[in-house]
Amino acid sequence: MSTARIGLDVLGGDRAPDAILDGAWMAVTATDGEAIPADRIVLYGDAQHIESSLTARGGNPGFTVVHAPEAIGMDEKPAQALRAKRHSSIVVGTHSVKTGDTGAFVSMGNTGAVVGAATLMLGTLAGVRRPGIAVTLNITGSPLTLLDMGANTVPKPEDLVAYGIMGSLLQRDCLGVPKPRVGLLNIGEEDSKGTEVLQTAHKLLHEAKLDFIGNVEGGDIFQGKSDVVVTDGFTGNVALKLMEGLSGFMLQLMMGELKDHAAGWGPEALKNVKRHIDYSEYGGALLLGVDGVVIIGHGRSDGHAVHNALKLAARALDSEVNASIVRGLESRTAPAAE
Repeated sequence: MSTARIGLDVLGGDRAPDAILDGAWMAVTATDGEAIPADRIVLYGDAQHIESSLTARGGNPGFTVVHAPEAIGMDEKPAQALRAKRHSSIVVGTHSVKTGDTGAFVSMGNTGAVVGAATLMLGTLAGVRRPGIAVTLNITGSPLTLLDMGANTVPKPEDLVAYGIMGSLLQRDCLGVPKPRVGLLNIGEEDSKGTEVLQTAHKLLHEAKLDFIGNVEGGDIFQGKSDVVVTDGFTGNVALKLMEGLSGFMLQLMMGELKDHAAGWGPEALKNVKRHIDYSEYGGALLLGVDGVVIIGHGRSDGHAVHNALKLAARALDSEVNASIVRGLESRTAPAAE
């Protein structure tokens, strides 16, 4: 098990800093067998506020607190904000991974700023041209990873192949799927469908010796046909936002119908349904392809989501997923489990 520390951006997200500190507290007090030692978590933010907040919770259990007083807002332009706010929690936290002070960084803040900081400061792994955001959901009762979800909107075919390999290794090493099936999101199942980029990527994915099942359509995401769905960042982000919005709408609609028909068991039943489509159950998305473990969480994350994001960071470090990715990209395949 890795002893590398995990940095946490206390100032990032719509519910920061309270929800972030709630998540950190949950992570060290968890009783599910995945508790993270407090001395393994480093908090980046306004040190005075963090310490006073921890005191109100009963005292600092052993977190390291690093003063990073500037926050990058969710609506700020990433490039400008990174240049102007050198003491921001995102910049300081990402830099800690570069120096080796931490092995991972978790942020619920401005996605563009996190991607930009990680790409510029950490660089990419050998064989990766552009990193990709990997979101994992539990739609069909087993983990489904979709990437890219917004980091690379105009990929080249080789980028999509790298995403297939990285997603497969994430599934195997962090999520326990021994032989992940990889699908390429397209407008039809036939090999000839889609743009020239997709057609070339289809051919290269076959040659990568993955368990590549071919093209999958949008509806296939909900059918459990593949464990990894590869797409460009523009399409992936639209698909993810559509799934989030539609699922929330449908849950509200069903709740209204159940209340109208006096179904007292309805709320509890829908809690179980919600777990299959709720981003907070996995907590965050791995920015795959950068030279370090970086987790990007949803801006609306609550303490539960932050807790799960920290657990994902710990699993990625403990499984040495980046080392597996480098080996996989060198051979252009997902190597068998050792």
